[in-house]
Amino acid sequence: MSEIPARAKEPTESTESEGPSADAPLGDAVWQSSPPGSIYDYIKVASFSIGPDGLVDQWSLRAEQLLGIRAEDAVGTDPIEAFIDPDLRERGQRKMTEILDGREWTGVVPFRTPDEADGSGLPAAGRRGRRGLAEVYVMPTRTEDGERAAVCIVVDVRVLRSIETDLAASQAIFGQSPFGFLLIDPDLRVRRANQRFASIFGGTPDDHRGKGVHDYLPRAEADRVSATLRRVLETGDSITDMHVTGFVPGSEERRHWSVNLYRVHSGSGRPIGVAWLGTDITARRQAAREAANARRNLALLNEAGARIGNSLDLETTARELLDVVVPGFCDLATVDLYQGLLVGDQSPPGLADGSAELRRVAFSSAVSEAPFHGAGERVKLGAVHHYPFNSPCADALRTARPRTVLAEDGGLVQSTLAVPMVAHDTVVGLVQFARTKGSEPFGDRDRDLAVELAARAAVCIDNARLYRREHERALILQRSLLPPGDPEASGLDIACRYLPGNAATGRASEVGGDWFDVIELPGHRTALVVGDVMGRGLRAAVAMGELRTAVRTLAQLDLEPAEVLSQLDEIARGLGAPGGVQQATRAARRPREADLSEVYLATCVYAVYDSVTRRCTFANAGHLPPVLVEPGESALMLDVPPGLPLGVGGEPFEEVEVELPEGALLALYTDGLVESRDHPLDEGLQAFVGALTDPARPLEDVCDQVLNTLDSHHGEDDIALLMARVQGLPSDSVGDWTLPREPRSVGRAREYARAQLLAWDLEPLVDTTELLVSELVTNALRYGEGEIRLRLLLDRTLVCEVWDSGLVQPRRRRARDTDEGGRGLQLVGLLSAAWGSRRTPRGKTVWFELPLPGADTQLTDPAEALLSLF
Repeated sequence: MSEIPARAKEPTESTESEGPSADAPLGDAVWQSSPPGSIYDYIKVASFSIGPDGLVDQWSLRAEQLLGIRAEDAVGTDPIEAFIDPDLRERGQRKMTEILDGREWTGVVPFRTPDEADGSGLPAAGRRGRRGLAEVYVMPTRTEDGERAAVCIVVDVRVLRSIETDLAASQAIFGQSPFGFLLIDPDLRVRRANQRFASIFGGTPDDHRGKGVHDYLPRAEADRVSATLRRVLETGDSITDMHVTGFVPGSEERRHWSVNLYRVHSGSGRPIGVAWLGTDITARRQAAREAANARRNLALLNEAGARIGNSLDLETTARELLDVVVPGFCDLATVDLYQGLLVGDQSPPGLADGSAELRRVAFSSAVSEAPFHGAGERVKLGAVHHYPFNSPCADALRTARPRTVLAEDGGLVQSTLAVPMVAHDTVVGLVQFARTKGSEPFGDRDRDLAVELAARAAVCIDNARLYRREHERALILQRSLLPPGDPEASGLDIACRYLPGNAATGRASEVGGDWFDVIELPGHRTALVVGDVMGRGLRAAVAMGELRTAVRTLAQLDLEPAEVLSQLDEIARGLGAPGGVQQATRAARRPREADLSEVYLATCVYAVYDSVTRRCTFANAGHLPPVLVEPGESALMLDVPPGLPLGVGGEPFEEVEVELPEGALLALYTDGLVESRDHPLDEGLQAFVGALTDPARPLEDVCDQVLNTLDSHHGEDDIALLMARVQGLPSDSVGDWTLPREPRSVGRAREYARAQLLAWDLEPLVDTTELLVSELVTNALRYGEGEIRLRLLLDRTLVCEVWDSGLVQPRRRRARDTDEGGRGLQLVGLLSAAWGSRRTPRGKTVWFELPLPGADTQLTDPAEALLSLF
């Protein structure tokens, strides 16, 4: 039997460093030494040959390793006797006979080794043999002499079964995976694709072999993915959750994938490619984007609720809306409001026909290019305009529904939402949200959010409109209740200032209840009043008006300052109650049981200045103390007991009388001048006192200086400031006589009056004055008590006063034709400009007033007046 040719010798140098490529043409010889990762290394193939005598005549090195028998021990032995179990040897001998007769045979044969192999793979004596299964492939052959022989190929069955299992598992994972699976070779070409990938991109898995990433992705995305694949091949670092964006063939929809990449190695560790595992996350990305948009929308609505409507100003509210939406919601935005709302119309135009004028009150942009264009034309901030009838903006105003405007001119703006601002079923304006090129167009969710934002702003703007209207009405009412023009008073130089809260701070504020008044009293006396109703708004202004009216009424009764405040306190307790005056009466009877929640509280300082004596009497109801500046002295706050505010009741008010030197400056004020949120009251009071450094200046200048100095101290409250400089009545303008209680005092009174008038060069008034003085002195003698005092005062008018100790007040009545008396007071009323009576600490005073002679004064003839009474 001829020898079976030995294995060809392997070349000493390999012509290729890599294994054969799948794309290499068949028949090309590829040589390499010690091929790593060969399939034969996995399946452990061994070979030996059998001669014509049935004995082993050649034994390979792999046979030594697989079966554990050296070549010198195996050659010349019967393989059936050496390796087959005794129970199978008879059958094995028959098979060997058939093989040597020229028949091929393949089967699985159990085998055993004589003893266990050591670490070298060769047998070691004295050790038990190893059993196993081998798949044997026997191929008949002939020797050079023509004798029959055989070549046997032996494979370890356990290794084959393991390979079969691995292949089955690999095929199941690769073929049945719900994810797109690719095996990419080192040339970044698809070596293998699974069915899932082919179902997405079309064709069969074989159709994708040889393609690259540029066949599936846009150029920029493909370049990025290719660079990542090369990095994985070079470094072996895996990539997880890499997001890839592209388009499925035949579809315009943008798709998103999450891709995992890892390097694949051969059994010997040689990199053979990159595994690509991709899953479609388009729906997940869309859901995440919608969730992010929902969170953004909720955040915008929350911010809108916190920031919009903090000011009751129309323009400020519009700007607050744009501060919220730009740039978080859009790139550009504008707000247009109906011009009628801004000029104070009673009601907005509602669903306009598009011709109503609007004013652009707010604009905001997150881009630096040209400003926003409305209706195709540039509209400047503050400009009054209207939209064409057929424009989307006019249609939105007419229908009160939002309209989407897509840009067609290729400009900066990509899309615009024109959203009407609707409050209480009334359109108050239009807000436009715009997004520029490159931004995501507006969707349905954006549209709903824009409507909600516009509606919130519209309600705030409508509230601001209503507030502005009420505020203007309250200001008109409040100013109508203040003294008109510059007040005048006998013996006083007066200057005053009144500033509403918004005028003082530049911010919108409700009208307050501050007021001041200057009331002329008989006897060249003047009442100075400053008060502050607690609270704000129209009701506070109305309460202020009622209190001011009450003060003037009580002042005309010539009550003492403390008595005036006591009566005013009872009135204040009934202002806020539904019972009105009756409630005030009940509160006065039960002062400690009055419900303060039903009344308006107010503070007030009431002062009466007598220009003859230059004495001033003060009473205070919870108000800030008056400030007095005497010539050459520093300003000081007068120590006037504050008392309780009006409307509380239960405690009497105290009076303080102060003598004011000539040229002294008296200041009354409200807390808005000296108190604010940022500065305590004491600091404001000290600043006010310190501002009165030059009281000799004109009073108007002093007022301006005080307001300018305290500009940083006053807050949002109203400011009322009343200043008076003392100018006492000169002694030569006063005639004062005491008359005994006897009939001849009537004649003396006429003589005193005539002489004094002639001395004052008032001869035209002599006859009238004599007649009226005679009547008043006669009444004092007839109805009064004690001694009589006659006083004449000359200032802007002539005042005559007759004093006595009686308490009975004179009462004017209509005398009948047969009555001999009762016409004296009627005569006084006919001839004088004014007359009256008042109580004094020691009795009463009856007075009358005559205008001084002048070009515009027409005096009544006493004779004609007497005739008219009969």
